[in-house]
Amino acid sequence: MTVVCSTAQPCNLLVCTDGSPASQGAVEAAFALARRRPCRISWLLVLECNPAFASQAIDSLPAWEKEARSSLQAMVLRAEAQGLATEILVRQGEAVHRIILAEAERLQPDIIVMGRRGRTALAGLLMGSKTARVVPLSPFNVMVVPQNPPLTLQRLLVAIDHSPCSEAAWREALCLSKAWFSHLLAVSVAQSDPELREMQEVLQKVQGEADREGVPLDTLLLQGNPGEAVIQAAQARGTDLLILGSHGRTALTRLILGSVTEHIIGRARCPVLVVKRRTC
Repeated sequence: MTVVCSTAQPCNLLVCTDGSPASQGAVEAAFALARRRPCRISWLLVLECNPAFASQAIDSLPAWEKEARSSLQAMVLRAEAQGLATEILVRQGEAVHRIILAEAERLQPDIIVMGRRGRTALAGLLMGSKTARVVPLSPFNVMVVPQNPPLTLQRLLVAIDHSPCSEAAWREALCLSKAWFSHLLAVSVAQSDPELREMQEVLQKVQGEADREGVPLDTLLLQGNPGEAVIQAAQARGTDLLILGSHGRTALTRLILGSVTEHIIGRARCPVLVVKRRTC
């Protein structure tokens, strides 16, 4: 089946920022994506406040919002200088992740772009609590970006297995590689000897599809802990975008996102695109 890429169509980005160093990577990733295809960028800043505070500080809220909009103005001017359609969204509320998801539902973005904190051993701290909540619950693709990431988008790595969510990630990776003329590496990780043959068959299948599309593809079969193996492969190959599938949406973050995906998002040194559906 031929993969049809529509990267000439504008890509709608919802970029979540709070002006912190942790969110700066998301800002730069948005501009990197805009260099690859036409983009419309919505900059979202959520002023986190509970109802009790809001009722007591009602006179201060307009000034607070004005200051927030002013803090985003430099990004708007930069986007406009590059000919990009752009807008500022400032919202107020207590549950930041719910506000982000509500804006995403309204705007229907192709990708939600979010920053990530440093690398620690705790899942909530790996991504930052707001990002950790948005990624599994979003029906839209989410790109999670660490601070100071590589953003050439020339070396893509897609982690694949035999699951339906992996199939969606593979289709997105193949399309992006074809559209961007990027190098693509497909990695499968067997956790036991009996899985080696199964993962080899997965890689043979995607190799055949890439050959038919005229997309150069390298494949890599590894054995061990999937999360660590993928991260090490990404570092060894100089990957600047890691593409993963997601396990859908439920109330339990670890079940929905998958512990492997969660681990990779929190540890990777490059941006991670969590694919929920095709965008190109």
